[in-house]
Order: sequence, then C-alpha cells, then structure tokens
Amino acid sequence: MSIANAAGRPRAAARIVGGVGFTLLLTFIGLTAVTFVIGRVMPADPVLAVVGDRAPQDVYDLVYRQMGLDRPLYEQYWRYLEQLSRGDLGTSIMTARPVLDDLIRFFPATLELATIATVLGVFLGIPMGVLAAVRQGQWPDHVVRVLGLIGYSMPIFWLGMVALLVFYANLDWVGGPGRIDVFHDGIVEPVTGLILVDAALAGEWEIFDNAVSHLILPSLVLATFALAYIARMTRSFMLDQLNQEYVLTARVKGVSEPAVIWRHAFRNVLVQLITIIGLTYASLLEGSVLTETVFSWPGIGQYITTSLFNGDMPAVLGGTIVVGVCFVGINMFSDLLYRLVDPRARA
Repeated sequence: MSIANAAGRPRAAARIVGGVGFTLLLTFIGLTAVTFVIGRVMPADPVLAVVGDRAPQDVYDLVYRQMGLDRPLYEQYWRYLEQLSRGDLGTSIMTARPVLDDLIRFFPATLELATIATVLGVFLGIPMGVLAAVRQGQWPDHVVRVLGLIGYSMPIFWLGMVALLVFYANLDWVGGPGRIDVFHDGIVEPVTGLILVDAALAGEWEIFDNAVSHLILPSLVLATFALAYIARMTRSFMLDQLNQEYVLTARVKGVSEPAVIWRHAFRNVLVQLITIIGLTYASLLEGSVLTETVFSWPGIGQYITTSLFNGDMPAVLGGTIVVGVCFVGINMFSDLLYRLVDPRARA
C-alpha cells in the first residue's frame, strides 16, 4: 500500500502543476482579452495621441495603418498576443520609451510601499484579531472592532491628506511627498529599484534615513486597510476555532491558555490566513493608486493614472497587464503555500 502511495505522489504532483499551469494560461488569456477590449472601446484616439490634433488627414491615415487599426479585431488581438509573448508592451506616447522599461522603473516603488504596508498589517492585525477573539465581548474586542471598521471604511485619500497636514506640514515629524528629498535624488545608483535597499547597499545612511521618513506616512496610511481586514478576518477565524471541541479538550487536560491559543487554535487559523494575506498583498499592489497620488509616490499606480489622463493607452494597458499578472501570481503562490502548510490539501 505504501509503494502504491509513493508511486502515486509524482502523478499527483504532476496533476497539481499541470492544473496550476492551465489555470495561469486561461487567466492570462482572459486578462489580455479584457485589456485589449478596453483599449478599443476607450474614447481616446491612439492615433491622435501620436500625431496630434492638427495633423493632416494623410498623416493620420498613415499612422492608422502602421498601428494596424485598419485590420480586423481578431488580427489585431493576435498581433497583440505576439507582442506580449516577446515582452513588447508597446511604446509610451508620454515618455517615448518602451512601456516595459517604464514599468521596470516605476514598479519597485509600488512594491516597496505595498510590501511594508502588508508587513505592518500582518504584524499588527493578527495580534489584534487574536486579542479580540480571546476577549470577545470585552473592551479589547470592542476597541479592535471599532478600529477595524474605521480603518476599513475610511477613504484613503482623505486619511492621507490629513496625515500630511498634521504630521508633515504642522508637526514636521516625517518627510513629505515623494520617496526622498529633491537634493538627494540621483545620488544613489539604482540597483534593485528599492530605495531603502539601494541606499543600504551604497552605504548612504543619510539617504536611507531620509527615505524612511518619506515612507512612514504612505505605508501607515496604506496599512490601515490591510490591518483592518486582517484583524477582522483573524478574529472571525479564531472565534470559530476557539469554539471547537479540541480546544475544550485541551483546556480540560490542563494545557496553558497561551498554548491553547497559539499552538492549537492559531495553527489552524494560519492556514486560512495565508490566503487572506496573499489577497491583501495583491490588493495593495493594484490598489495603491490613491495613496501614490496623494503622496506623489512615483509608483506604477501614479504612472497608470497619469498615462490615462494623457491618453497614453499603451502605458495604461501595459501597466494593467503587469498588475494583473502580479495579482494572479501572488494568488497562485498563496494557494501553493496553503497546500504546503495544510496536510489535508497535500493529500
């Protein structure tokens, strides 16, 4: 029986990998189809964005044909897929550079901001959720629930402007908009694109401190959503586990309360929290547009927004593709991690 089980494991693993790959392929095709349709139904004319409003008709027609807009939609979509397969996301009308180069330049700022916000949300939200569940109906539970409701429903753009007004403009405790001060810009050679990592690698600790001061407010503002969501879900999951019979059995056997909470109940909650944290991280990567706009953070959200206002559809579609791929990738990674943590999923 054990030999049969051992022989079946490679086949099961192959089925899992094949299923994940097939899901990724279908998701990518659906994502490209949606972005392609959006690019065609938008009222912005991509030809006018290139030639301008005063271009003669013959120039307009020439560029129209060069962009392949005179071909049937299915040919345009196939050509779009061929370009994506080569890593060609088009050329930005606004910057006159390949969209992929622009995204490589702007994406690390969003990655840095979303990662720190997610870490803050995890390390603050999980203990708050556990405390609220353990003290259900008591004042810690009420405080956590109210804070979670406020953090989940408060408009981020309003919270960001208030934070800038109070902590930067009036108190001068933190840095203002942007990633670093203007007179520090260009000193550190970009290696990873992450300003904290690059400053540390270069030994520029003054720039590192300056970058931290600029990062505090936007990361805290963005972390309010992650903290509220993770705390609420942790509380809900913990309440469900604390009412299970195995928890009562552990308490009857004399197991200490911290061990019951963290070693038994929280271990089962952790499996569910992996998916929640993955979804939160992906949401912050794609949903940091308002935070980046308020704090003038040069990330992919601000890049897509500025491109949209300028009618730069190649940049908008390219950014949408990258964000969608990141979202799908993070969700797939969380699913695989879920199977590693939960023995039942592996079986």
